[in-house]
Amino acid sequence: MMKKEDLPGIKQFHLDGKSAIITGGSKGLGLAMAKGLASAGANIMLVNRNHEEGVQAANELREGYGIKAISFAADITVQRQTEEMINKGIEAFGKIDILINSAGINIRGAIDEVSPEDFKKVLDVNVNGSWLCSRAVTPHMKKNKSGRIINLASTLGLVGLSNRTPYTSSKGAVVQMTRALAIELAPFNILVNAICPGPFLTEMNLPIAESEETKKFIIGATALGRWGELREIQGVAIFLASDASSYVTGSMLVVDGGWTAK
Repeated sequence: MMKKEDLPGIKQFHLDGKSAIITGGSKGLGLAMAKGLASAGANIMLVNRNHEEGVQAANELREGYGIKAISFAADITVQRQTEEMINKGIEAFGKIDILINSAGINIRGAIDEVSPEDFKKVLDVNVNGSWLCSRAVTPHMKKNKSGRIINLASTLGLVGLSNRTPYTSSKGAVVQMTRALAIELAPFNILVNAICPGPFLTEMNLPIAESEETKKFIIGATALGRWGELREIQGVAIFLASDASSYVTGSMLVVDGGWTAK
């Protein structure tokens, strides 16, 4: 008969002693995931452009979860700043075990109304930013022969939606980047996966959330007939950041209320 101690079970989800960098971590899904990892014991560095917002969020994590939490102001589309970000994290925690590329933007509109500049801006943040951050942390994780890189893709990287060409293009690229990087880094025990959120009621979606058209769409598009709550992203983030996902790489974990099931 198998004994309780024969398998690690729930202990696989513990993140005590681990350190994570989360871009776009001061609000929305980024902050929700930061709280999830902090609740499992991880130390957290939040990265965003707004210094005061980042400091406030880091204070909240320290006070709420009793872990080490710092903030770092950076533009993830600038290579030098992403490298400084990683150095700061190593200086603060000694190592970086987890990188979550959560920073992202969305510019909506018909293709003949969205400017080429706006299209490039979305790709620069969502694709180039994630690539630069992953590039910056890779040498450190290779040296340690261990690491987790978690990209924030989207259901709109898997299915289409009108008036979203900048965002869908960027998230489709993140999906393929995740797959390619997972293969490349597997020999170094660095696991690379992506979370594909569906319609979560974040700051990004607030401008359209109350329109009758949007409400009707969300009810019709998702099997559960509602927006996702921020807490509902936490379990997936903890799973991918922890030893519970030690045989998972190159995967797109969909958290969309059944959108892509329809």
